[in-house]
Amino acid sequence: MRIVVQKFGGSSLATAEMRREAMQRVQETVEEGLRPVVVVSAMGRMGDAYSTDTLLNLVRETNPGAEGTNLDLLLSCGEIISAGIFAEGLSQMGLPAVALTGWQCGITTDDAHFAARVKRVQGGRLFELLNAGKIPVVAGFQGVTEKGVVTTLGRGGSDTTAAVLGVVLKAERVEIFTDVDGIKTADPELIPDAPTLQAMSYREVVEMGHMGAKVLHPRAAEITMEEGIPLQIRSVIHSKGGTTIGRTAKSRAAFCGEEVSDRVVTGIAHLGKRAQVRITGTNDFHSSDLGAEVFRLLAEASVSVDLIYFSPDLIAFVIDQAKAETARSVLSPLGLSVKIKVGFAKVSVVGAGMHGVPGVMARVVGCLESDGIPIYQTTDSHANISCLVLEEHMAGAVRALYKEFQLDRI
Repeated sequence: MRIVVQKFGGSSLATAEMRREAMQRVQETVEEGLRPVVVVSAMGRMGDAYSTDTLLNLVRETNPGAEGTNLDLLLSCGEIISAGIFAEGLSQMGLPAVALTGWQCGITTDDAHFAARVKRVQGGRLFELLNAGKIPVVAGFQGVTEKGVVTTLGRGGSDTTAAVLGVVLKAERVEIFTDVDGIKTADPELIPDAPTLQAMSYREVVEMGHMGAKVLHPRAAEITMEEGIPLQIRSVIHSKGGTTIGRTAKSRAAFCGEEVSDRVVTGIAHLGKRAQVRITGTNDFHSSDLGAEVFRLLAEASVSVDLIYFSPDLIAFVIDQAKAETARSVLSPLGLSVKIKVGFAKVSVVGAGMHGVPGVMARVVGCLESDGIPIYQTTDSHANISCLVLEEHMAGAVRALYKEFQLDRI
């Protein structure tokens, strides 16, 4: 049985016309002789009746600090409504379909509400429906704990649902449908003419996701990478095109049917609303336990850190500025000087091809300096270089780096 998992995001289901386009993509898959398994997000975005953000705001009007089981149960409703509507639409087209919640298709998670991790998936119900000639339409973003408590998987959770189902079902590929025609070399809101990347490695997609790109959740790429299942990012309104994601340039070329050139930089990602934390007050961070205690306290408070600088007399890092007061509160008992400044952004160049290539950091720094953009902190890995800049300079930094690395020519 040749299975394809097709995930449709909220923006690609926002209107009746968009939903018809999405159902047409499913019909085309059936006509190719493949067996689709559909995953859907809640319909629309903020302000739309059943979007996740609308449901979240609804409960927080009653209790701004709402969390836990009640919140997860409410948030799961948007995807369930979407699955029911989509399944009925397919059935009306002569494509028998059955809507399933996350737990009905066997998704078991841990108990971390609104950020649950999938522990296992039992695909028996899905195979039962497929063998009966029916199309499973699964509500994404959700699962259930060992004790039967409903959980949600956090932002991008429907991407994760599609990825884990792709692995369990040994799918030929996982297709992610959105309102754009693939992954761009830069944010099209900042650079409207940024071209679509035809092919990327898993690693590049993971890096871009962690650095702020929003088309695909990086966890979905990590999951499919483990099994080598190709991913495709496609527009819901086009039958062809998009971005194909695979293990290596060679395998990507084979899957795309064309040659893929190696690139030093694949794309630019950015993430605003960052805060810089600088901790001083000792000359002994290296040999004392204070450094470890700083990061332990932050982890216990669910404060994620990035762009870490560690020396004997200074620890500096970057956090989401919404977590600034939480960080200040949990670190204050240490008796150290904790200075937190908000209003920053992280701008990153990403590319698996930069590994071992000298001079990339020099080009990044030189490019921003020549445009009068101060850099407050940097970090690099084998596949990305990130710079902390003022948020007011974020758009200018993206445009400058886009031009420097000629990302209009791919």
